[in-house]
Amino acid sequence: MSEEFDAVVAAVGPRLRALRRRRGATLTALSETTGIPISTLSRLESGQRKPGLDLLLPLAKAYGMPLDELVGAPARVDPRVFLRPFTHEGMTVIPLTRKPGGLQAYKQILPAGPIDREPDPRSHEGYHWLYVLNGRLRLVLGDQDFVLSAGEVAEFDTHLPHWFGNADAEPVEFLSILGPQGERVHIKARFRPV
Repeated sequence: MSEEFDAVVAAVGPRLRALRRRRGATLTALSETTGIPISTLSRLESGQRKPGLDLLLPLAKAYGMPLDELVGAPARVDPRVFLRPFTHEGMTVIPLTRKPGGLQAYKQILPAGPIDREPDPRSHEGYHWLYVLNGRLRLVLGDQDFVLSAGEVAEFDTHLPHWFGNADAEPVEFLSILGPQGERVHIKARFRPV
């Protein structure tokens, strides 16, 4: 086995414990969801048990994430493999485009959590389009405060101070397309009822 492989395996337990705690789940709840005994989950998280597919696959399903992300597998340089997600201010950001410059697309996930965070609007160069996939997104644009639900969209110049947050204690998923100032999405087909 390589040193890189050994390092990934050694880090799985602490990663699983941190993930469970971040999501506010107990070992009991995770055991009920996955069918893995509590003692096995505890030994896995403490590093006393090596992770196998029989344990990792149910955990990946329970957490709703790919197996390589769950175990922290090293990034590959294969163009057929999607770019690695990253975390920004508690939000998971998944890049959906590879091309440098121009329009960039992302899937963004705000985890479940308290809704009493004070908005901290910021501005920057560019233009932003977003589409809410699941949950309810609080969007502060300048002095306006909006709540967008699944299926709703927003479009704005990012020079306008803006901020995203959960509208309630549930997680929120949305798609973002960010473009440099002046670059806009070109609509080639538009439905117009008769």
